[in-house]
Parts: sequence; C-alpha cells; structure tokens
Amino acid sequence: MLSSIGIPGLILILIIALVIFGPSKLPEIGRAFGRTLSEFKTAAKDLTKDEEPVQYSEPAKTTEATKAMEPARKEVS
Repeated sequence: MLSSIGIPGLILILIIALVIFGPSKLPEIGRAFGRTLSEFKTAAKDLTKDEEPVQYSEPAKTTEATKAMEPARKEVS
C-alpha cells in the first residue's frame, strides 16, 4: 500500500501533518504511534507463541447401546 505513495507523497503527508498538528505535537504523535505499533507486534507474537498443540481425546468407547445399534446400521446401508 505504501509503495504506491512514493517519496513525494510521503513528504506531502508529512507537511500536511506538520501544518495540522504543529511542530511541538508531531514528535509526541509519532512516539505514541510507535508505542502502539510496538505493543501490537508484541501482542501478536504472544498470541501465536501461546497456542498449544491441540490434544485430541480418545474416541468414545463402545457402549452397550452402540453395540445394539450396529445390526440396524448394517440393514440400512
């Protein structure tokens, strides 16, 4: 997305931001944006790292009810 803007576009955006926010607020906004981006990256890494492999439980053991239904299933098939 940013590759289509180019250097002149980035300079124009920086000049507009400088006019809107002023030279004193611009470093604070940049710092806040950097912190937010850093926290987002950290949270994304934690989410992918914390995932544990899924452990599947044993299949249900055959009970008397399922044994009784097996002949009926064979007739339907």
